[in-house]
Amino acid sequence: MIPTVTTDRLILRGARRDDFGAFADMLASDRAVFMGGPFDRAAAWRLFAMNLAGWPLDGFGVWMITDRTTGAFMGDVGISHPDRFPEPELGWTLTAAAEGKGFATEAARAALNWYWANTDAQSVVSYITPGNTRSEALATKLGATYDPDAPYPTAKRPQKRRSSVTGGPHDHPHRHPRPHN
Repeated sequence: MIPTVTTDRLILRGARRDDFGAFADMLASDRAVFMGGPFDRAAAWRLFAMNLAGWPLDGFGVWMITDRTTGAFMGDVGISHPDRFPEPELGWTLTAAAEGKGFATEAARAALNWYWANTDAQSVVSYITPGNTRSEALATKLGATYDPDAPYPTAKRPQKRRSSVTGGPHDHPHRHPRPHN
């Protein structure tokens, strides 16, 4: 049910139970601060399961990013549409080891290309927490622009450490328009 997408260096594939340890470690680290974390294992499990749920519910969802050569877990990327979100969101998270090598760009571009080829959507949004300059730069590199008129999610995800969580009224929505070929 979950398609596999390959790029020059990556494989985007459905989550497997043996991915969860690395996924939970990534979300327990400060790498998850811009999405409302760090998260404990129980919260990481809920996000892991939510990532899988999008595929049968919406026909799109989140992939695990793995190194095409070694098979190592590198993060996740995809388009999700949780109940509290007014529209689908493109998001990505990488492990520290995968940071700064262009993997996020490669993975997000592949996810967007798959989305455009398999839906009739005219755009998708990325909610980016202020201060997350790397994600803002990536969204811009992918062709997104700041969209102050984008609707915000209806409720915040419970969290303990931050007053701004992904999809909150302080985030910067970036609109990715469907390319016109």
